[in-house]
Amino acid sequence: MFDHVGLKVSDLAASTPFYRAALEPLGLRLESSGEGYAGFGPAGAPQLWLHAHAGARGPGAHVALRASNPAAVQAFHAAALAHGGRDNGRPGLRPDYGPSYYAAFVLDPDGHNIEAVCTG
Repeated sequence: MFDHVGLKVSDLAASTPFYRAALEPLGLRLESSGEGYAGFGPAGAPQLWLHAHAGARGPGAHVALRASNPAAVQAFHAAALAHGGRDNGRPGLRPDYGPSYYAAFVLDPDGHNIEAVCTG
């Protein structure tokens, strides 16, 4: 359904390395960047965009990204924490979401809730 998602960030220079490290285990990489923006996604198709924003922070968004397996979810979580993210739900099964829903949640430097999930 979605073509892309944009997130406002207060410090693009801090957020870009966070997302680069956290998204790499999910097979996503920095695909485009310039003055005030960075785009991440699969090769040639950035779909998660960061936009520098100097205004007041809003309540943070929630973005769930598909992972290929539980090991990728765990690697996402570890990389995010190592690069300034805050734990918002350790890797594990979430049976209340579904019998095979395996996910981890982190807060990025701006408080956006970023999830990696696999369901198979």
